[in-house]
Amino acid sequence: MSAPRPHDLLWLRNSSALATIKESWVSPFWHPGLPVVVRRDHRESGLIPIGVRGEHREQRAAGWITPADIIRVMTPESLAERTLLLASPFTAYAPVSAAIALSETVWPWCWGITGSTGFALATQRPTLHAASDLDLVIRASGPLPRDALQRWQTETDALGCRVDTQVETPSGAFALNEWLREGRVLLKTDTGPILTASPWSRENP
Repeated sequence: MSAPRPHDLLWLRNSSALATIKESWVSPFWHPGLPVVVRRDHRESGLIPIGVRGEHREQRAAGWITPADIIRVMTPESLAERTLLLASPFTAYAPVSAAIALSETVWPWCWGITGSTGFALATQRPTLHAASDLDLVIRASGPLPRDALQRWQTETDALGCRVDTQVETPSGAFALNEWLREGRVLLKTDTGPILTASPWSRENP
């Protein structure tokens, strides 16, 4: 199994994997049928930083697990597959219909769905509502053409809900709209955010 990346959803063997998380709502709510999400943070002794989503927006908990705890991985890219989107019970919701519209175009990169929309698609749980956003990620090992990124941004701006695109580089992640607007970004790295005009440089962190 390749190392999980930020935004991947993980299913765990049992609740003992989350025993170190102290938030009181986690133990009665979470069960192995629900995934946790890989988050961006430092990784010590081979541990993987993860987050747990609760029933309410304010219920978010952070922790670490071992690779041995994982029994299944679902990537954001797999959630953006057109056949999965069309078969979703949530096609009437704006974020899912927006993702379906995006999937009609062949883009020069891999993209995926994260956030509450990704969680709903992965679990079939009704976590979406009328005002839900569509959170997207583009994996980019090297610089991407600015004109193509601008076309993506223009198309997502015209969709029927708020869309936020994060671009993942070898050094970290940044907001696409900020990059197009400013030419420099606040890059989220495993050791904290840095302001840079070169988000693909491995020397940033």
